[in-house]
Amino acid sequence: METQFKVIKTEAEYRSALARFEKLLEADEEHRAYDDMELLSVLIEKYEDEHYPIDPPDPIEAIKFRMEQDGLTQKDLIPYIGSRSKVSEVLSGKRELTLAMIRALNKHLGIPAEVLIRKPQKPLPRALADLDFSKFPIKAMAKQGAFIGFNLGKSRIEEKAEEAIRWLVDCIDGFSTIPKFALRKTDGMRLNAMLDTYALIGWSLLVLREASEHNMKVRFKPEFLTEKFIKTLVSLSVLDDGPQHAVDYLAKAGITLIIQPHLPHTYLDGAVFLMDGGRPIIALTLRYDRIDNFWFVLLHELGHLALGHLADEKSWIADDLDLSSQDSPQEIEADQFASRMLLPEDFDLDRKERVTPMEVLSYARENGVHPAIVAGRIRHTRKNYRILSDLVGIGYVRKLFQKDGKSWDGLKTKETIS
Repeated sequence: METQFKVIKTEAEYRSALARFEKLLEADEEHRAYDDMELLSVLIEKYEDEHYPIDPPDPIEAIKFRMEQDGLTQKDLIPYIGSRSKVSEVLSGKRELTLAMIRALNKHLGIPAEVLIRKPQKPLPRALADLDFSKFPIKAMAKQGAFIGFNLGKSRIEEKAEEAIRWLVDCIDGFSTIPKFALRKTDGMRLNAMLDTYALIGWSLLVLREASEHNMKVRFKPEFLTEKFIKTLVSLSVLDDGPQHAVDYLAKAGITLIIQPHLPHTYLDGAVFLMDGGRPIIALTLRYDRIDNFWFVLLHELGHLALGHLADEKSWIADDLDLSSQDSPQEIEADQFASRMLLPEDFDLDRKERVTPMEVLSYARENGVHPAIVAGRIRHTRKNYRILSDLVGIGYVRKLFQKDGKSWDGLKTKETIS
């Protein structure tokens, strides 16, 4: 008679199956029903896996077990964990294992990674699989407040580079946003040849984290960017706190304006991002702390948005405005857009042999713009940044946006394009 087996669904069936297995096991080897035992053991194991899952071994206990197996001392772990004190702190539970330590212990001691990792890490998108997290400017990012809220324990931030970057990415809804703006080809952008890609991604993450804290009440539509809307934006420049008013004004059109100091080796003045859902984010570094520079960079980035330079296939543009725009039609268009919106097309003060401060002030008043914008245009046209220096608002803008978590150390006030 053929033995009947079925999937075990209840505790009673489980106990009955155990008793049946034990009875089969009691038979002498010559008469044991090995096929029945094998099938029954599979059914029992399946039920146990579902109802009595075994917790993975404690990582520290797994390390100690391997040490005992291989006759290793704490000194033998130094190449994988670090100094003697770090080994001691890890084994005593005072210091968490970093991802770098986990990889080393897995590679050299054969301890399964899933045992060493308490919380499974989300896999990296293919575009990011080759990232070397140690190359991120972690310390500079930390100085900008990137990792406020991240639990370091007793580790230094450099020792937890990957954990810190992953944590920061989680703050902005995951790695899925990164390939769209940080790893695309940058053909046609005004980016310095010495730019560090890891610094660029790091800066972008800082921008996106801050942007994630801004809830837009209005959904952006391209038709918002009429000439009247933009001219009204420029008219805010006459106010002492005009740059701050620009933040609020753009928000009414669903545009987030972020002020984020640049990181070393980014050489950035600004960037514009088009996020999922079409939400635009404009970010300025205030690399050059002048009123005229603030308004030109803002209008340049806004120009990229208004002129339709961003779309699904190109969702970000970053700019180093110290560089020439001759090789990029889009950059030339954005420059022309900014110039046209900031000052009338018949502006001709920059053609005069000599322009006095009073003429600049008078023209600015008549045209409803800040004198810095007028002075900046004249200085740029003539490539003479020694003239009209008192009118361009040097050292003024950063003070308006200074707050905890932003560091302007080492940034310039050098004269540049306007």
